Amino acid sequence: MTTSYEPQLQPVAIDELRPTQMTVGFREVANKRLQWRAHASKNGPEFLGRHMVPVVIGPKQRPYLIDNHHLARALQEEGVVHVLTSIVFDLSHLEKREFWTVMDHRRWMYPFDAKGERRSWRDLPKAVADLTDDAYRSLAGAVRRAGGFAKDTTPFSEFMWADFLRTRVDAKRVDEDFERATQDALKLAHGAGAKFLPGWCGIAD
Repeated sequence: MTTSYEPQLQPVAIDELRPTQMTVGFREVANKRLQWRAHASKNGPEFLGRHMVPVVIGPKQRPYLIDNHHLARALQEEGVVHVLTSIVFDLSHLEKREFWTVMDHRRWMYPFDAKGERRSWRDLPKAVADLTDDAYRSLAGAVRRAGGFAKDTTPFSEFMWADFLRTRVDAKRVDEDFERATQDALKLAHGAGAKFLPGWCGIAD
C-alpha cells in the first residue's frame, strides 16, 4: 500500500484488533514467531517500534487491522499483549454497512475463505485469534522466499498467488509433502501462465 501512515505511539492490545481478512497461513505465522524470538531478548521493543501495524478506525472507535495479520497473530501466540499502530484512516463516523463498503472499495479488506470463496463482511473473524489457516497462503509465502515472485505493494498480492496455486497444486501434496509442493509451485510461478500476477519474475515467451 502507498498510503502514508500516521504513527500512533500509544500501544493497542492485540485482542482489540479487528481482522479484515478471514485466514492466514499457519506456516507463515510460525516463521514470524521464529523471527520474533530472534529479536525478543535483544531488542524486542525496537523490533515492535519498527513494525507498527496499520489500522483503519471504524465504528465504535474499533481499530481494524488492514495488514500484518501474520505478525499480529505470531506476536499474540508468543505472549505479546500490545503492538503499536499506524492509523491509515479514521472512518469511525460511518455506519457499519457504509464502513464496509468503503473498506471494500479501498481494498482494505479481503473477505475470502480458505477455499478462495468470497464471503460477507459479517463472516470476518472478530479477533486475531479467530483467523483460520489457508495452507495455500503459506505455500505462496514459501514460493516468494524461494524466488518464485517478487514482493509487491499490491494489496493482498500473496493471496492472489495463493488462489493461483490453489487450482494447480494438489491439496494432499501441500498437506503431506510441503517441500515438494513448493518445488511444483515454483515451476508454475515462473511460467507464462502466472505473468498476470503481481511480482511475476518468470521468463516471457
